[in-house]
Amino acid sequence: MNTTSAQPDTHNIPIGYLYWIFGFIGAHRFYYGRPISGTIWFFTFGLCGVGWLVDLFLIPSMEREADRRFVPGRINYNVGWGLLTFLGLFGAHRFYLGKWITGFIWLLTGGLAGFGMLYDLWTLNDQISEVNLGIS
Repeated sequence: MNTTSAQPDTHNIPIGYLYWIFGFIGAHRFYYGRPISGTIWFFTFGLCGVGWLVDLFLIPSMEREADRRFVPGRINYNVGWGLLTFLGLFGAHRFYLGKWITGFIWLLTGGLAGFGMLYDLWTLNDQISEVNLGIS
């Protein structure tokens, strides 16, 4: 949650902590737009749990950085990430973004056998920002 009115709120702390529960696989880091460290957390189980515990205290700063980095607009980041997390293999997040063709491809192929979903873990924040800017 953002404390200044000048900076729009794109991500929020409670959702970040919810993803942190699964943080040993990098979920909160992907959510806050840190795909490289999210991937490292995934393969090392949150740096053997140590990085995961440290992140308990870093989430507020990750949230502020995400709010500065990503563009608010009609597409809500929390909804997009929820759809990717729970229905990503079916392309629900892509339908939400208005990407109907790839949404149907994800639906028919199980998110391109999971590889498309991995791509979306890395790029969903940027995809949402592009839609919010009117680029895609």
